[in-house]
Amino acid sequence: MSVVFVTGLLLVMLGIGPLPAERLVAIYVLLVAAIVLSSLTRMAQAADKDPLAYSQFEAKLRERGERPGRPPELIRTERELTLGSASAGQLHQRLLPLLRDAAAARLLSKHDADLSRRSDAARRLLGDRAWELLRPDRPAPADRNAPGLSLSEIGDVVTRIEAL
Repeated sequence: MSVVFVTGLLLVMLGIGPLPAERLVAIYVLLVAAIVLSSLTRMAQAADKDPLAYSQFEAKLRERGERPGRPPELIRTERELTLGSASAGQLHQRLLPLLRDAAAARLLSKHDADLSRRSDAARRLLGDRAWELLRPDRPAPADRNAPGLSLSEIGDVVTRIEAL
């Protein structure tokens, strides 16, 4: 609408002739450029306020970025649990060190006991079954391909560690 007004004004000014035509056309180009920039600025501000004003591509990108994923540590721990229940070798090499670290942290912070230095106190607090699994000098299994612990047995050990 304002471009139409400016164009009409240009035609009137060209007809009257108060200024040279080159100068009038230069003024006209500047006014049209200012109107276009003003319109683009208003459109950009409106798009920022209205989420529906985004293109479908931008909307899909925003959706993808907003979805929270599962934490990598959770995925890693789930994998260790699965492998530890499937194989005695994986249980000994991967899952038990995680459980041992958790037990050591709980024992030290809550009871000032250490798995390796004050093993008698740690054994008493953990119980015999958990101690046999978590003791630092536990030997590697003879058959690494034998089944590991069941998920319920692992759950019992975790519950025992949490109870410390």
